[in-house]
Amino acid sequence: MTGARLQDKVGIVTGAAKGMGGTISRVLAQEGADLLLAAREPGPIEELAGELEAGGRRAEAVPTDVTDEAQVKRMVERALAVFDGRIDFLINVAGVTGPIETPVWEIEREDYLYVLTGNVIGTFLPIKHVMPTMIGQKGGRIVNIGGSSGIRGYRYRTAYSSSKWAIRGLTRTIALDAGEYGIAVNNVVPGIVETPRMHRLCAEKARKRGWSEEQVYQEYVDETTLRSITTPEDIANAVVFAASEESRNMTGQDIIVDGGWLI
Repeated sequence: MTGARLQDKVGIVTGAAKGMGGTISRVLAQEGADLLLAAREPGPIEELAGELEAGGRRAEAVPTDVTDEAQVKRMVERALAVFDGRIDFLINVAGVTGPIETPVWEIEREDYLYVLTGNVIGTFLPIKHVMPTMIGQKGGRIVNIGGSSGIRGYRYRTAYSSSKWAIRGLTRTIALDAGEYGIAVNNVVPGIVETPRMHRLCAEKARKRGWSEEQVYQEYVDETTLRSITTPEDIANAVVFAASEESRNMTGQDIIVDGGWLI
């Protein structure tokens, strides 16, 4: 789906270049947005910035560890410098997976903290630092990427599920803080998404279970009502909706895109 629902809007995308983040960035640009692209590795975001600029949009690549407050502050300052003091939306895609097929009694404290830091602190800090600009503008859109394991429990994924439950609480609470300033905060909730990360997940599950990767993949398909794995484009379209005026009177909501896995 392409158009101009975000024509000349300015946004930040974290976790911008790889997998789902890259698709989200491309679709936002197709809808007319100019973007600051943030991720830890400079190469992929620089390549994507060049691609978006070749397509007629402005794009700035800023290597950023979103768990480091000083780097996040510099990222936001760079966006304001490049894009004339405006930030119309923030899309928090950056995140980590953590232990797979691991019961809670086998999870190391450091691994648990790594996931909570990457997924929760890495969402909180960009929000903290864009909020003053959005308050001054009296408007903005913040879109977090949650997960279906933050709606229900997810066996043997304690760290990841905990972090995605936290994202829901973060979204709803910040929506309350931000509402009087015309800032909407919503949470796009993917199910399993067809990305390289999904295939790594299938491979690890298969190894631990003694299954084939194809069996693990088919299990995910069979658990969805539509018998269909979510694509990055499905998530990108939901993000565009949440970042645009089409979602004008929505805030604090979970937008679930999972093929019916949670039904």
